[in-house]
Amino acid sequence: MLLYHTGFDQIKEPDVHYGRKNADFGQGFYLTAESEFAHRWAGEKKNAKTYVNSYELDTEGLVIHRFQRDEEWFQYIYGNRHLKPDTLEADVIIGPIANDTIYDTLGIVTSGFLEPKEAMQLLMIGPEYQQITLKTKKAATHLQWLGAEELSSDEIAKYHETVAVEEAEYQRLFATELEKLQ
Repeated sequence: MLLYHTGFDQIKEPDVHYGRKNADFGQGFYLTAESEFAHRWAGEKKNAKTYVNSYELDTEGLVIHRFQRDEEWFQYIYGNRHLKPDTLEADVIIGPIANDTIYDTLGIVTSGFLEPKEAMQLLMIGPEYQQITLKTKKAATHLQWLGAEELSSDEIAKYHETVAVEEAEYQRLFATELEKLQ
């Protein structure tokens, strides 16, 4: 499986224990199978280069859990973002990325403003991008680094323009759907 990771380093040997514990799928090394999406995630940092690292993941012998954008996915992300114990036993997790409005949606649910079913309607808005998270050292040993592409400031700016247009459309759709639920 061909995968990509964007960052400020060429990461030949990823550390699955480096990332945030309260990320969508908990602590792990996050990748995507979509090159275009990896480029869109690119950021800039003073005195640092930006890279899109490419990898090949051999999935043979790995326990893989796949999420759909549904209640199970919602509950798993909710638990991770609230630092609840991660009891899912998997080497690799594949599933949709929760956009940043999940915090707002979760807040709306816990306040009693919306029922969970209505919150799920809001979470279904917008494009669905997949993330692949390596959760174990075993999974990391199955990942082969293929190389890294350095991105220029101009390339990063172009991708950010695309993201800004998509985000504006998403916010419009979210507001429209929220109005329907009131």
